[in-house]
Amino acid sequence: MMKMSKILVTVLVLGSIVAGVCGCRKEGPAERAGKEIDKSVEKAGKEIERAGAKLNDAIKQMKK
Repeated sequence: MMKMSKILVTVLVLGSIVAGVCGCRKEGPAERAGKEIDKSVEKAGKEIERAGAKLNDAIKQMKK
């Protein structure tokens, strides 16, 4: 019984590894679109940070 359990666990682990490797072969259109969205969101975040910094500077200048 224990031997059967070990074999089953080994088969499941190897199957997971094979499935993971096969799934990472080629980048499809959804993955490319996702990367572009990530880049756009990151760029927008940086622009918002810059705008916030400028706004803080303007507020500091007004308080003087």
